[in-house]
Amino acid sequence: MMNTAVFGEGRLPDAPRPRYWAARELVAIGIFAAAAKLTSLLIALAGGGMNPATLLLKNLVFTTLVVVMLYKVRKQWTLLLFTTVNMLISLMLLGGSVTLIPTAFAAALLGEGAMRLAGGPKSRFGVFAGVGVSDFAAKVLSLGVSFLFARETPALVWMVVPFVMIGYIGSFAGLFTGARVVKELHHAGIIQS
Repeated sequence: MMNTAVFGEGRLPDAPRPRYWAARELVAIGIFAAAAKLTSLLIALAGGGMNPATLLLKNLVFTTLVVVMLYKVRKQWTLLLFTTVNMLISLMLLGGSVTLIPTAFAAALLGEGAMRLAGGPKSRFGVFAGVGVSDFAAKVLSLGVSFLFARETPALVWMVVPFVMIGYIGSFAGLFTGARVVKELHHAGIIQS
């Protein structure tokens, strides 16, 4: 006879809830965040600092890696988790600015919302809409923060605008290269979708 006092009136004990992200998905997000930061740093160093060519290439590679990562881990809130890990790497290891953290989170939330409205992370259009909106929002919001800090001398902000536009051209091109890389990885069997 089973002792009902242990399980309480014949009920089985509650099963543990499944985790939202599997361990392999969390590892993939961490690897892509580290790879994105490392390649961005290497491109900037190899190009001799921040000039238009390295800025364009750095944003292109970064956006390509984000698109591939979102195809590898096709769940809602992946972009926000990637941004969190990316900001932690930038802040702790590379001495990134704390003022960019709120803009990065706001851009990631806007990207997650756009992804959800465009069909979710399982939709091809949803992934590209989320990454595109996130990149655009990050650039615009960072310009807004720059304007707040340099409001006495707005000419300084206007000097930065062309560089931000060049960076966004690279990010926009990264959407297309990301689609191409995802297609090749799908043919190779690395990404199943």
